[in-house]
Amino acid sequence: MKVLFLFIDGVGLRAAATDNPVNPEVCPVLCRLVSKHGKPIDARLGIDGPPQSATGQATMFTGVNCAAAMGKHCEGFPGPNLRKIVEADNLFIQLRDRGKQVCFSDAYLVDSADELAARRFKSVTTVMALTTPETIRTVDDLQNGQAVMQDLTRETIQDRWPDIAVIPPQRAAEHLAAIARRYDFTLFEFFQSDVAGHSMDYARACAALRTYDRFLASLVRFAEAMGVTLVLTSDHGNIENISERGHTLNPVPFVALGPKEEFLRERVSSLVDVTPAILSAFDT
Repeated sequence: MKVLFLFIDGVGLRAAATDNPVNPEVCPVLCRLVSKHGKPIDARLGIDGPPQSATGQATMFTGVNCAAAMGKHCEGFPGPNLRKIVEADNLFIQLRDRGKQVCFSDAYLVDSADELAARRFKSVTTVMALTTPETIRTVDDLQNGQAVMQDLTRETIQDRWPDIAVIPPQRAAEHLAAIARRYDFTLFEFFQSDVAGHSMDYARACAALRTYDRFLASLVRFAEAMGVTLVLTSDHGNIENISERGHTLNPVPFVALGPKEEFLRERVSSLVDVTPAILSAFDT
């Protein structure tokens, strides 16, 4: 069994509205997947206030209700106590302990895992990747097509890395599919959706979603041809209400497509359930 996990940051589910770019005209593939292979799941975790990235992602990748553990939703980079939860046990560690090969396919613009570890501020996914440093992809991997840039096209790094060619999102999907063939579990994180949501710029939000949708259209075809189970979810809402700068209280999508799709959808109703469901799918 192989799982390709797509984490798309800051995408909630909301009824159609003029300020909601998550609609079939902008991102038809994403909307079709949510409609036919997905369900809304809870990101609020029983804690008042809008969900935030640090606790939402930590919950998603550990199975621990981290908002409850912290007593609040924590934004941005995880603090020391939250990092300890992620470092102690996470999806990568548990899969590796089961003898599975895991990969974080996003490229870091570093030469080594040691350089990444030296950074003061680290996202949840970075903290998780550093617990299994063999999963980390560097700038050399990106140049060789063995990693995917978080923006898919590499446009956001042209000012610093002009020698790394811009590619269409469909080519990024081809690179990710090739990576996923070699691993039991592959994770890819896209956070331009959250960045665009915070901008309150509808055109920018549509552009980010259209890019992702072109990538997704190609990736779904690759996943189906390979017999891979494709999982897609988010940590909190944001871009679906472009009239507000902050995160929303909306549920987030959980999509599963492929051999284990029914198994996974039946077991996931909130972010807390994501890691346990994936581990159970590998155990059956």
